[in-house]
Amino acid sequence: MSAVSNTTVRPQAGGIRYNKISGADVARKAGQYVLLTVAALVLLFPLIFSLSLALQGPTIAPDLVPDFGNLDWGVFAEAFRIEDNLGRWVLNSFVVSTVVTIGQLITCSLAAYALAMLNFPGKMFFFFFFLATLMIPWEATIVPNYLTVVGLGWKDSFQGLIVPFLASGFGIFLLRQYFMQIPRELYEAAVIDGCGRTRYLWSILLPLSRPALGTLAVYTFLSTYNQYYWPLLVTDSPEWRTTQVGITAFRSSEVMLFNMQMAGVLIVMIPTLLLLVLGQKQLVKGLTSGALKG
Repeated sequence: MSAVSNTTVRPQAGGIRYNKISGADVARKAGQYVLLTVAALVLLFPLIFSLSLALQGPTIAPDLVPDFGNLDWGVFAEAFRIEDNLGRWVLNSFVVSTVVTIGQLITCSLAAYALAMLNFPGKMFFFFFFLATLMIPWEATIVPNYLTVVGLGWKDSFQGLIVPFLASGFGIFLLRQYFMQIPRELYEAAVIDGCGRTRYLWSILLPLSRPALGTLAVYTFLSTYNQYYWPLLVTDSPEWRTTQVGITAFRSSEVMLFNMQMAGVLIVMIPTLLLLVLGQKQLVKGLTSGALKG
């Protein structure tokens, strides 16, 4: 019986072609998978280690690897029992991040559409004005924003957490640059066919810009969800805290219980992990848009 060779079969119009896979190709592929596996483990190690600490029970000397026969899955329910506002903190951050993300998608899309497609006096002035806002440190705007929120009576409210972030110079610049890549002939042809400006934006431009919109949405949601300093300033009541402020206070109160700390951290990470899973496709498209042609 003859030995079976390491080959692949590729049918062609004139017959069947056999391509032999060399040992070097196999070794290269194996090396790539090993490197990718190691990189994935390094990136996931903080998450895995946090889960390990959370499941080891109330201890001040946790082990690197838990006892798999004695895992404490009830620690997550215990975290909600100890801190009544933990669920409210996650809800606050989720609501604020979602509304800010939707608001920035609307305002940035409209502003970028005007700057990219329309002609009006002062167009470049407004464009450079929006760019100039990127050069102003956030610390320089905290005091006037805080005084405005206090003057409007918006402390301990969703308005105070949301309204200052409903527009973004970065988002306007990102979408404007993406809109500029779409051929203007498409806009002119749509206008000739009777398509209005609003319909063109809604029916043609925005669907073609989903990668950029997805990138902006993921970036805005994550940056808003991870805010700490501004929610710390405008919230006094515990029930109005967001996750970052609340989990800091929770860790301070449970300083010796590592399992409870890690359980709280993992709970507040759930929305961002879901966003990563659900928005990964659009995020990758936005990052690689324009890199490939054809």
